[in-house]
Amino acid sequence: MGLNAITLVGRAGRDPEVKYFESGSVVCNLTLAVNRRTRNNDEPDWFNLEIWGKTAEVAANYVRKGSLIGVSGSLKFDHWQDRSTGADRSKPVILVDRLDLLGSKRDQETAGAGMGYSDDEF
Repeated sequence: MGLNAITLVGRAGRDPEVKYFESGSVVCNLTLAVNRRTRNNDEPDWFNLEIWGKTAEVAANYVRKGSLIGVSGSLKFDHWQDRSTGADRSKPVILVDRLDLLGSKRDQETAGAGMGYSDDEF
């Protein structure tokens, strides 16, 4: 038996990039900065997020650079071949199942934050 579950809370590193496909599918990609405490200061760890479906549309509409969000999902690795060198490359990506919009009271009022979204609910 295996377990691949990740839960993170941090700030969006950039505005979401959204792609719509002819099939009707939608995907949203963004980065998430999560502070890791060290002796001297907080250093961010950066995560690449991939969000699909209705949850991707919520992210596209309400998440902006600097937004405080919580995500849960699983870790996957994207693999490709470098065009210039031909070397095999990969990067870790968090495949988001659930998105929680967090933040200040004012953010909640203007963006509907504090609500959790996943495709299971749509």
